[in-house]
Amino acid sequence: MSRTLGIIFLLLLSGSSVSASAIPGIVVDYSPASSGIYLGSPGIVILPNGEYLAKSDEFGPGSTMEKAAVTRVYRSRNRGVSWSRENDIQGLFWASLFVHRGIPYLMGTIHQYGHLIILRSVDSGRSWTKPGNQATGVLLSDGRYHCAPVPVVLHGGRIWRAMEDAMGPGGWGHHFRAFMMSAKVDADLLVAENWVSSNRLPRNPEWLEGRFGGWLEGNAVVTPGGEIVNILRVDLKPEGGKAAIVRVSSDGQTASFNPEEDFVDFPGGCKKFTIRFDPVSRLYWSLTNYIPSSQSNENPERTRNTVALIASGNLRDWEVRTILLHHQDREKHGFQYLDWQFQAEDIVAVSRTAFDDDIGGAHNQHDANFITFHRVSRFRELSMDDSVALP
Repeated sequence: MSRTLGIIFLLLLSGSSVSASAIPGIVVDYSPASSGIYLGSPGIVILPNGEYLAKSDEFGPGSTMEKAAVTRVYRSRNRGVSWSRENDIQGLFWASLFVHRGIPYLMGTIHQYGHLIILRSVDSGRSWTKPGNQATGVLLSDGRYHCAPVPVVLHGGRIWRAMEDAMGPGGWGHHFRAFMMSAKVDADLLVAENWVSSNRLPRNPEWLEGRFGGWLEGNAVVTPGGEIVNILRVDLKPEGGKAAIVRVSSDGQTASFNPEEDFVDFPGGCKKFTIRFDPVSRLYWSLTNYIPSSQSNENPERTRNTVALIASGNLRDWEVRTILLHHQDREKHGFQYLDWQFQAEDIVAVSRTAFDDDIGGAHNQHDANFITFHRVSRFRELSMDDSVALP
């Protein structure tokens, strides 16, 4: 591995049985597969005081994800070198962690496919508000909602966050309907009536030559032309390398999609990704589960053993800059759902990581047993020559 990647390896996790094999990154949290509680939906922000705040969800058969989900909150006071578990929030799932006007927020669902809620912390993440009604954080309570830790952005005097409901016909993938939510930047974000929702766009099974399985986990992004768009993960087999760009009106009320123009090639696009704009390079960047040609297969959605740093100047043409993480086994190893932030010359990220431990490792690549932290140093300078070794 090139020294420029700046990825730290930590081999010890206090109080847990963890293999001496090199676990990529720094361990934030661990839950053995035998517990039936897996760790997902990682998120990270940098607080105004320089501390890092991160979060994850509990999911799996040993969790309470279907009734009153649990979100774990973590803190690092030393730039990610070590972490402490700050608190557990009962009744929160799939949440985006973001900072608005210096204050951290969590916006997600109360449990799997539950009501949409938002929480605020006025003490840097040590305690959080409790949503009780439409004046205190319950935003949508009229159906089944879905989301992920995706970007929350400011544009045009509004704050934007992509969402889906799960009220379309069919099962996973098919039932997702994409929409955008927004509020004025100076509004009280805990008050439901301050938020505007666009129309909801369902899947059309005829798109992509009849192989369009659905879209989900969209990113609110501002285009080079100053439009707000929702860039979504696309379920497509066997290629898996597409994303969808949904256009949203400036008032947040109308979402539209042109299937002839707005499906774009996106390395790793069938798995969750986070897109952010870098004002220094004037490029958009993402960390994705790109699939090298040597590992192409019929199930791209569950191939999560490689992480690529990719970039674009226009949101339509994406280039793989370097390969940051890779494990040759794709059945029980995964670095997935990475959420991340810019910090000067670096990217700091958290990953839902399925990896080896001393008691059999992860259940599978999806059901992660670790949350790990990663620093990518001097990311703008990296090239394919800096990549980790591939088969």
